[in-house]
Amino acid sequence: MTFSLVARCAETGQFGIAISSSSPAVAARCAFARAGVGAVASQNVTDPRLGTSALDLMEAGRTAAEAIAALQAESDHMAYRQVLAIDATGSNAIHSGPNSLGIWTQAQGRDVASGGNLLANDGVPAAIVAGFETASGALGDRLIAAMRAGVAAGGEAGPVHSAGLLIVDREAWPYAELRCDWIDEGCPIEAIARAWEVYAPQADDYVTRALDPRAAPSYGVPGDE
Repeated sequence: MTFSLVARCAETGQFGIAISSSSPAVAARCAFARAGVGAVASQNVTDPRLGTSALDLMEAGRTAAEAIAALQAESDHMAYRQVLAIDATGSNAIHSGPNSLGIWTQAQGRDVASGGNLLANDGVPAAIVAGFETASGALGDRLIAAMRAGVAAGGEAGPVHSAGLLIVDREAWPYAELRCDWIDEGCPIEAIARAWEVYAPQADDYVTRALDPRAAPSYGVPGDE
């Protein structure tokens, strides 16, 4: 009941993940990224521990493929899990357990990997990868374009209700973390796209505010002078 992608920007070194699901608050349980290390999606019958474990393994020097192999060997109930990982070089790997739900499949490209379950058809992840690879602009723009390509290819078998976008850059905290935890009508991916449209022009300034507030611009909110 989820489709997603993990990706790396070869120019900036940023990592990102975009994800959507019919379940509520999908990004709260399934989206993981660490600056300088990589990004992971842990989905299907979700075990959030897999996300942090994969990042720990990659931070310790494992490739994405080695981290996925370690999870397969050491974690319980992997037949029910779908895990996507991308490492600092852009190398990526995917585990899709045989008990993944409904139509499930995966696709990989340069600096990007996509997977999904309970899909409308088995071409959705390939469309997401192609959407990312052909898009231009900032990493967030490419992540949104990829998810829109997945929706255009059929998306999930039923309506999706939540979505998230997570990007890390150089700092320990997220460069951007945007979520739509539940929407009854409309598309949560479009809600995230709109949030990114508003947030993107200010993203660098929020980093500046953290590192040196004296150099940060004002945005005219009350008390912000």
